[in-house]
Amino acid sequence: MNPVATTSKSKLATSSIKEPRSPRKKVKASKKGLYRRAIRDAFAKFNPKHIIKNPVLLVVWVSTFITLAATIFPALFGSKSIEDARLFNGAVTVILFLTVWLANFAEAYAQSRGKAQADVLRSIKSDINAKKLLADGSISEVPATSLQRGDTVYVVAGDVIPTDGEVIMGAASVDEGAITGESAPVLKEAGSDVASYVTGGSRIISDELIVRITVDPDKGFINRMIYVIERRERKKTPNEATLTVLLALISLMFLSAIATFPAIAYYVKSPISVPILIAIFVALIPTTVASLLSATTIGGMDRVAQLNLIATSARAIEACGDVSTLILDKTGTVTRGNRLADGFIPIDGHTMQEIAYVGLAASIFDDTSEGKSIVRLAQRLGSRIDFDYEAAEAVKFSARSRIGGTNLPNGSMVRKGAVDAVKDFVRSQGGEFSSELNSAYEMVSQQGGTPLAVCMNDEIYGIIYLKDNIKPGIRERFGQLQRLGVRTIMITGDNHITTSVIAREAGVKEFIAEATPEDKIAVVQREQAEGKLVAMTGDGTNDAAALAQANVAVAMNNGTQAAKEAANIIDLDSDPTKLIDIIGIGKQVLMTRGALITFSVANNIAKYFAIVPVIFASTSNKLDIMNLTSTNSAVLSVLIYNALIIPALIPLALRGVPFTPMTPNQLLQRNILIYGIAGLIIPFIAIKLIDLIISLTVLA
Repeated sequence: MNPVATTSKSKLATSSIKEPRSPRKKVKASKKGLYRRAIRDAFAKFNPKHIIKNPVLLVVWVSTFITLAATIFPALFGSKSIEDARLFNGAVTVILFLTVWLANFAEAYAQSRGKAQADVLRSIKSDINAKKLLADGSISEVPATSLQRGDTVYVVAGDVIPTDGEVIMGAASVDEGAITGESAPVLKEAGSDVASYVTGGSRIISDELIVRITVDPDKGFINRMIYVIERRERKKTPNEATLTVLLALISLMFLSAIATFPAIAYYVKSPISVPILIAIFVALIPTTVASLLSATTIGGMDRVAQLNLIATSARAIEACGDVSTLILDKTGTVTRGNRLADGFIPIDGHTMQEIAYVGLAASIFDDTSEGKSIVRLAQRLGSRIDFDYEAAEAVKFSARSRIGGTNLPNGSMVRKGAVDAVKDFVRSQGGEFSSELNSAYEMVSQQGGTPLAVCMNDEIYGIIYLKDNIKPGIRERFGQLQRLGVRTIMITGDNHITTSVIAREAGVKEFIAEATPEDKIAVVQREQAEGKLVAMTGDGTNDAAALAQANVAVAMNNGTQAAKEAANIIDLDSDPTKLIDIIGIGKQVLMTRGALITFSVANNIAKYFAIVPVIFASTSNKLDIMNLTSTNSAVLSVLIYNALIIPALIPLALRGVPFTPMTPNQLLQRNILIYGIAGLIIPFIAIKLIDLIISLTVLA
C-alpha cells in the first residue's frame, strides 16, 4: 500500500497535526476557572424560564421579591417600627436571594465540569488536517471538517485519524488514548468486523492505513461526545420529575400549615409579621433536596464518564438504578473472550494431520483471533496450504448459520462451526457420523471449552477445542448483583454443556445456550412483558435489535456501527463487564437521593423545633429547647443555615454516597442511622452557633 502520486500543494508533514489531549483523563482546567464559570451561570439561572422548572425554588424566588417589597416599603404589611422592620426584612431578602443563588450554583458547578470536558474535546478535533485520496490516486491535504461520508484518507505513523471510519487497506497500531484514556495501543486492520473500525482523534503509532470515512461532517464520535456532555442542561429524568412534583406537594402542605399561624398568633397575642411567615415557610419546605436533585444526576453521569463510558442521556443512568434483569453474553463478559484453539481431537480413524489440514483450510479466510489461532495450531503441526488460495471461495460464518469455511478450487467443501450445524451440513451432503463425535463434543464441553466440528464434504474429521477462561472476580460481582435483587441471565450461542459449566463456575443461575439473534430479543421482550427493566450489552450487528429493545443498552466502542446506534451507553474501553458497574452507579444515584431526602426531613424537624417555639414563646417556653436570643435571631439563624447547607452538601451530591450492595430495608436503616441522625444533630449545633454570632449584631 503506497499512494504513488502527491499534489504539489500537499504538505504531508505530520508536524502540522496537533497532539490530542485525553478527554477522559482529569480535565486540566483549573478549579478557579470552573468556579468562575459556575458563579456566572448561577446568576444566569435566575431567568424565570429556568426557575419555573423547579417549583420549590420558584417559591423562594417569589418570596424574595415579596420581602424586597417589604424592605422598600416597611409599612406595606403593617410594620410599626419602620427602621427595625426595614433592617430585618432586608436581611431576610438577602438570605433568600443567597438561597436561590446557591441552589443555582450547585447545578451550575456540576454542569461546568462537563463544559470543561467539552472544551478539551473540541481541542482534539481543532486544526486536524487529513490526507484525502483523490480519484486519480493522488493525495491532497484538506481540513478534517471538509471530509464527507465515503471519502478515503491515507494515514501514516504520527498522523491523527481525522474522523470515524473503516479500515479498507493495511494494518497498524493505533493509540486510542485521546478517546479512551488508555495508553496501550490496539491493532487495527482491514477485514475484521471489530478491529477495522477507527475513531476520530486516535493516533497512528506504526505502519499505515487507508480509511473510508463512515460518518457525515460533525457526526463523528467526538462530536457526539461533545453533544452528549453539553446536553447536561437537559430535561428532567422520570424519577427526578416525580420527585419534583412530590416536593411541590410537600411545599403546598407546609403552605397550608403556615396559613394557620396568624390565627394562632392572634389567639395567643404573639403577632407575626408577613416576612417572618415567609421565612418560616422557606425554612421548612424541602429546599435542600430541590436544590441538589440535578447535581445528583449530573454527578452520576460524571462517574459514568470516569469509567470511560458515554451515556447518551441522564435517563439511561437513572434507569440503571431500577434495572431488575441483566442479560450478558458469555464470551468476553463472563469469560475473557479470547477463545483460542488449544487442540485437535480426531475421530473415526482420522489422523491429527488430517484434522489439522481441514481445520487450516476452513480457517484461511477467518480474520478473527479464533480463526487465526486455528491456523497457527495447524501450522505448528506441519499443515500447509496446497491449493490455489486466490481461486478458493470464502464462506462467511454468521450467528444465524453458526457455520463457515472454504470452497476449495477442486470442488471440495471444508466447514467448521457448531457441532449441530456441521452435523446438518454433513447430512445434507448424504454423510453420517458416529457416536465418537458426541463423546469428543461432551469431553470438551465438560471442561468448559467450546467444541467446533470440522468436516470436508460429507465426512466429519473431528473436534477443535477452543479454550476460554472465566474472568477473575466475576463470581463475586454476580453475587453483589444478586444481593441488589438483580436477576442475571447469561446468553450465548455456545452449546448447552459448555454454557452450564461456565454458568456454574461464574455463579450464574440462569442461562440460555445456542441462542440466535432472535432469541436475544425474545428474552428481552419476555422480561419486559413481566414488568421488569432490562439491561443488556452487545457489540455486533446481530445484537442491535435486542439492544434497541432493552431499557439500558451498552455497546462496545470496538463494535459495529449498528450496535452503537442502538445503544444508549457506549463503552470506550469495550469491556462488557462494565454493565455491572453502570448498574452500581445507577443505584448509587438513587441511594444518594434517598440519603439527601432523609437528611432533609431530619433537618426540617430540627428547624421546626428551633423556630416555631420562639415565635409562640408567650404561651410556653417548654418547647424552646435551644434558647435562641430572639424571634428575629431565630428566624435569621434558621434561614442562614438553610442556605449554607446547600453548598455543604454539593460534594456529597456529586460524589454520591458510598455504594454497598444491600436490601431496601438495610438501606433505609442505614440512611436513618447515618443521615437521619446527622440531619437532627447538625442543625441544632449550627443554628445555635449562628444565633450566637447574630446576637452580637443589631439584627438580634
